Amino acid sequence: MSKYFNPYTDFGFKKLFGTELNKDLLISFLNALFEKNPKIPHDEITDITYLNSEQLGRTAADRKAIFDVYCTTKSGNRFIVEMQNVFQQFFKDRSVYYSSFPIRDMAKKDKDGEHWNYELQAVYTVGILNFVFKDNEKKDEKGEVLNEFSDDDLLHIVMLTDQITGKVFYDKLVYFYLEMPKFKKTRAELVTMYDKWLYVLHNLSKLLERPRELQERIFERVFKIAEISMLSEVEHLEYEESLNALWDITNAMEDSEKKGFFKGKEEGEKLGLEKGLEKGRAEGRADAMREIASTMKLHGDDINYIVSVTGLTEEEILAL
Repeated sequence: MSKYFNPYTDFGFKKLFGTELNKDLLISFLNALFEKNPKIPHDEITDITYLNSEQLGRTAADRKAIFDVYCTTKSGNRFIVEMQNVFQQFFKDRSVYYSSFPIRDMAKKDKDGEHWNYELQAVYTVGILNFVFKDNEKKDEKGEVLNEFSDDDLLHIVMLTDQITGKVFYDKLVYFYLEMPKFKKTRAELVTMYDKWLYVLHNLSKLLERPRELQERIFERVFKIAEISMLSEVEHLEYEESLNALWDITNAMEDSEKKGFFKGKEEGEKLGLEKGLEKGRAEGRADAMREIASTMKLHGDDINYIVSVTGLTEEEILAL
């Protein structure tokens, strides 16, 4: 039994970062992210306003988007903050697609109603990933994935860049991707608020008490909020359901990856071992997503939420 809830669960993540009562936690985390990267243009965040996390398309036929957390600052900058627990083949595509909603909504007509004002505020997408992008994996000579990570390349910052000059072409659209499995710092190595926040997100459910290295008042709040014994009965049930869903998703992915690995070894004789392993893993991940979608359907999850988690189409999910 854990003393503190798992922030990688849907319940835990939104409890920490997605409620008006606890918005100071999100403000602290986002400011820590910018302090780590001072070259990114931004204003210090002093307050945020949560926006509707369900974004609709222009027409009834358009696909909608459901963000984990969606907010705006006093200056009008928009933040999308997403937790993604399992690898999704088109996750990068989805994060770009999601960023199009706030961009679209910021373009307004002038008072005369005849001309559009295209001046935009910044849009920041923050992806907290409980996996490593496949193109960032390290492999041995046999093509097998190595469990060797460094938190030096944990964070990826993506902006529109001129490929000829190497200069940033547009700095109002920024994507932060945090590959959390790469975080390996110990308590003794925690110096910045950025380090401390990543340590909390990565280890909270494994801790028995608040470490002395996390004495800032904001982390005192985190540990009080995350204490499972302090949850209401309804919250406790919601957390258990969210935790079970996380376990189901993780187990389905691990089982399918193993099946894909062994299948890839068999096909390696025909395709070459590395190609066979990669093909097997890809098929394993696809099987995992279908299994995850089936489990989520049984839990009664919204179809659009299942789409966002698995990357399957609505038609594929309904057919399961």
